[in-house]
Amino acid sequence: MSDTKNLKSLGSQGTKYTYDKPDFNLLETFENQHLKNDYEIYINAPEFTSLCPKTGQPDFATIEVWYEPDRLCVESKSFKLYLGSFRQHGEFHEDCTNRIMNHLVKLLEPKWIKVKGNFSPRGGIAFVPSCEWSK
Repeated sequence: MSDTKNLKSLGSQGTKYTYDKPDFNLLETFENQHLKNDYEIYINAPEFTSLCPKTGQPDFATIEVWYEPDRLCVESKSFKLYLGSFRQHGEFHEDCTNRIMNHLVKLLEPKWIKVKGNFSPRGGIAFVPSCEWSK
């Protein structure tokens, strides 16, 4: 059975939103109940936005995450709020993607993880940075 007693965001009627800086503290976890199984989790977040650090124009992306959990899993609502905290933050595509991965590594200590940012084309050019980490 899933243990939800320590989750603050899930089911909260008073959700506070942060949009101007990526906030690691929004991320929450729950215990992996399937430590004996090797399995992966895939997350698809098609509504990611951030700002170009030079022009301030919005950048749109689908963020994809694949990871094999060890002891912890990321809670989905907290991850949604975390991604929303990039909305008014200026950072290059590569930096956003690596920041997300580094924060998830710090939070979860997964067996392995891959994060891909599929950014919408600007000026006819699409950027798709991806990064990986493993123990």
